[in-house]
Amino acid sequence: MIQAIGLTSKSRKELPPAVDDVSFEARTGRVTALLGAADAGKTTVLRLMLELQQGRGVTYFRGRPLHRIAHPSREVGVLLGEVPGHPARSVRGHLRMLCAAVGVPVLRADDVLEAVGLVSLRGQPLGTLSRGMDRRLALACALLADPHTLVLDGPADGLSAREGAWLHGFLRAHAARGGTVLYSTSDSKEAARTADRVVTLEAGRVTADQEAGEFARTRLRPRVAVRTPHAARLAVLLTKEARARRRPVEVVEEDGNRLSVYGSTCADVGETAFRHGILVHHLADEIGDAGASAGRGLPPEAELEVAAPERAPGVSTKSTPHNPRSADTAPPDVTDASTVTLPPVTLPEPAPTVQLLPEERKYADLVRPDAEPEHEPPADPGAEAGPTLRAGSPAAEPWSGPMGEPRDEPTGEPRDEPKGEPRDEPGRPPEPSPRHTPLHPLVPLRPLDGGEPPADLTPTRTSPKPHPQSPHASPSPAPPQPPSPPASPLPPSIAVHAARSPLRPLRYELCRATGIGTGYLTVAAVLAVSALLCVFLGRTGHTPQPRLLAAWPTELPLPPAALGAGLLGALAFGEEFRHPALATDRGTVPRRLGLLAAKLVVAAVTALLLAVLTVGCDAAVLHLVYGPELTEVPADWLSVSTSWITFMIGCAWAGVLAAGVFRSTTAGLAAVVAVPIVVVPLVQKGLAGPSARSAVGLPGRLRQLALVEWPFGVERYLAGGLRMVAQPVGGALALSVTALLCAYLLTATRNRAS
Repeated sequence: MIQAIGLTSKSRKELPPAVDDVSFEARTGRVTALLGAADAGKTTVLRLMLELQQGRGVTYFRGRPLHRIAHPSREVGVLLGEVPGHPARSVRGHLRMLCAAVGVPVLRADDVLEAVGLVSLRGQPLGTLSRGMDRRLALACALLADPHTLVLDGPADGLSAREGAWLHGFLRAHAARGGTVLYSTSDSKEAARTADRVVTLEAGRVTADQEAGEFARTRLRPRVAVRTPHAARLAVLLTKEARARRRPVEVVEEDGNRLSVYGSTCADVGETAFRHGILVHHLADEIGDAGASAGRGLPPEAELEVAAPERAPGVSTKSTPHNPRSADTAPPDVTDASTVTLPPVTLPEPAPTVQLLPEERKYADLVRPDAEPEHEPPADPGAEAGPTLRAGSPAAEPWSGPMGEPRDEPTGEPRDEPKGEPRDEPGRPPEPSPRHTPLHPLVPLRPLDGGEPPADLTPTRTSPKPHPQSPHASPSPAPPQPPSPPASPLPPSIAVHAARSPLRPLRYELCRATGIGTGYLTVAAVLAVSALLCVFLGRTGHTPQPRLLAAWPTELPLPPAALGAGLLGALAFGEEFRHPALATDRGTVPRRLGLLAAKLVVAAVTALLLAVLTVGCDAAVLHLVYGPELTEVPADWLSVSTSWITFMIGCAWAGVLAAGVFRSTTAGLAAVVAVPIVVVPLVQKGLAGPSARSAVGLPGRLRQLALVEWPFGVERYLAGGLRMVAQPVGGALALSVTALLCAYLLTATRNRAS
């Protein structure tokens, strides 16, 4: 169950907020539609509910706010916009990567692919999917963690009739299995046909909260759709004939030479056009939307009897949003959920009692009716339930009387007081008016999963103090009570939280790195360029053997292998920001230490493999071209190999950290190239002075400081690493990696604190 309370967006300078005090419920086992025009605030409401946008209000998912849920993806499945995946990644690879992010087995990807009908397209790249297949993939991503609630923003927008019918049948099946479905739409006919309850938004406010049947009765009306180049003239003629015949006909002018005629038939409209010689391009019966204001303040029997003579002369100025799809092209109603194959839905355990924050508890106590039962019995079983309007709105004023009966119009004459009812006295507290009682129990009086209510949410009723002149008054005055602090009338603020780190960060990073061909192409290019360079350097005969095997000319600041390692490291974070699969609509990638450690480990392993492959391929090419003379193993091969591997890993880490700090692959690669060009001259300038002492014998002294005996050969590895750091390029690289790591940690700490 979803309970949205007081959702209000931030004001935009001098403009009013896009969403203002939106409250509604979406119950378990039912499909709820959030209906509104393109600028009604539907997406803003959903983003406020999911804490993706700053504002005020609180949303409870089965009694808990989203930020108090340990694993939100296992409670709420979200579909907002298109799938933000790499265009070259396959459908199955994308789902397997997200399986690692939400912490479910990889076999779950095959289950959801079968459920949404994408088994035959599991190897298709994301960039080649059609609109309908992309919607199916987005739904599969939302279902990976088997959530109880689905929140979808315009899931059927741009879909064909067949795809839309399948999608709504799937949502209906999920609700039938005990889940909660909330989706937004701008098509009133779609909402009436596929939802159980319709919440109507207009200009950022809830104007109606109705059952689907009542919504269809009050909003959807039969009409005649006319398209003619003489729309204004035909509208005037139809209005005049309706007045002459005293028929309740309403003519509405729409865009594109279109007319909507309510209360008439195609035959009557066609005869009128024929008699006056008016050309008609289109004439058809359809079901039209009467607008969000249909039925407000009018009894049900008077909704369709709006006579034209009561309006101003001419054509009605009322405008309704144009719906390009007519009734004959609308997708059929899909109510049979047996045609959709779903994976088994395992609902989470009942939500435990949650201790609310102080500001949330104050607002919950303020908006909750203390004595209102959870389910009110109907006053009259035979009466039909009308549309639920917000208290205090202009549409609800004429029909909100003291006890629910219609209120008389003000006439200026004094009204007779009912006999037997005392007037208000100065010392008597006023009775609460039902008009100011909230229409919905926004905060449940008991937990949604049953059981006893927690102590901090149980409403307490205090007996009213008797009047001093009453015979039942107590002879001794009650002790004075300390004044309670006033509750804030504003809902708690909504803070945007950063996306959570993947639950399996190492598996996620491996799936991300191996799921596309960019890494393989980079390694192949590096090996090819290194082989050509080493052949050219071996021909000249002036390059030392270590540089020859690494294909590192003296004229180049870095060898091709180091540039390739830096590029692969920069892609680790650059692709995350370009295709934010972990943060669909938050605009930021989680800066968690677990994700950073996983990326550093994968980058180090990749750099190690690239270093070994480069030396091996270069040695094989030199042996093939020039013989075994240039491929002899040097005496200090261990320390040289350690220096080479350490240098490659340092370049890869510099690319990872720079791309994470500057949020760009280009910036990560630029940081790697800047090390020998910018940082090395600075280090050389700082060490240019004469040195009176040297660090000879440092590995041996470090071995003496160790409490345990080092294994054989460790000092040689350490000496190789220190030799690399002692060189200008190695020292500059170590300094750059340290600075980038500090900058990344500072950025992550600042984001977490905000």
